[in-house]
Amino acid sequence: MNETIICAVGNVATQPVYRDLASGPSARFRLAVTPRYWDREKNTWTDGHTNFFTVWANRQLAANAAASLGIGDPVIVQGRLKIRTDTREGQNWTSADLDAVAIGHDLARGTSAFRRPNKPETATAPEPRSEPNWDSAPDTSEPPADLVDQPGPEPAVMT
Repeated sequence: MNETIICAVGNVATQPVYRDLASGPSARFRLAVTPRYWDREKNTWTDGHTNFFTVWANRQLAANAAASLGIGDPVIVQGRLKIRTDTREGQNWTSADLDAVAIGHDLARGTSAFRRPNKPETATAPEPRSEPNWDSAPDTSEPPADLVDQPGPEPAVMT
C-alpha cells in the first residue's frame, strides 16, 4: 500500500481533545510547524511560514497523548499524511491531517520523564474536555490486524 509517511517537528497548538468512540479511544490536536532559518542580511534567525496539521491519534496512543501533551509542548509526530479539499460557502479549502503512528516530546528543546501506563484493560481514560467545533471527522475505519497495538513483554528490571 502506498502511503505518505512524514515526520513533523513543531508545537502543540491546541489542547488535545479525547473521545471514547464506539471504535475505540480517539484524540486530536493541532500541530504548528514553523521552519527557522538564518537570515544573513539581518544577521538573525527568522521564522518562516507556519503550517498547521490536525493530528489524529487512536487507541492507546490517544489516551497517552491526551494525558501527556499540553499547548506549547514541542513534539515530534510521525504519521500518514492525508490532504483533504472541500468547498465551503463557495470557497475551496485544503487541510492536512496526520494519522499519527508515534508522538513524542522533542528532547532537543527540553526534558521529559517517561512513565508506562497501566495495562490497557485497566487503564483509566483521561477526563473528557470540551471540544472545539472542527469540521474534520476522525477516521473510524478499522486498522489492519497487523497494525493493532499488541502488548509487549514486560521490561527487565536490573537490580
